Amino acid sequence: MVISFLLVAHVLMAIVMVVIILLQQGPGANAGAAFGSGASGTVFGSRGSGSFLSRMTAVLAALFMLNSASLAWIAARDGGEPGSALERIQPVPQIEEEEMELQFPDEDEDAEEDEEAPDIPPPDGL
Repeated sequence: MVISFLLVAHVLMAIVMVVIILLQQGPGANAGAAFGSGASGTVFGSRGSGSFLSRMTAVLAALFMLNSASLAWIAARDGGEPGSALERIQPVPQIEEEEMELQFPDEDEDAEEDEEAPDIPPPDGL
């Protein structure tokens, strides 16, 4: 139950962190203010969105790292047997050659079906 909650929180934090990082203005964003896009930063106050989004990014990054460490600690504690996941796969039972033999219908049955089918003339123009 705890692992499921931590995994869901981990994915949500990653998605929110990507969105917040993409919302931040780059170093060349000041040049866009000359063309009328400078008013978009007023939603976050007079200082703009830089400080708010930077703080949110830092807080989410710290929470993400703590969540990663806790998930790693839980996985190491409850890990069970070490090794690769491929080493724990059970082999597929082999099919013997007698069972693999393909069965084809008799040729006589095909001939009878052809005789019973009505003759249909080809369409005009062929």
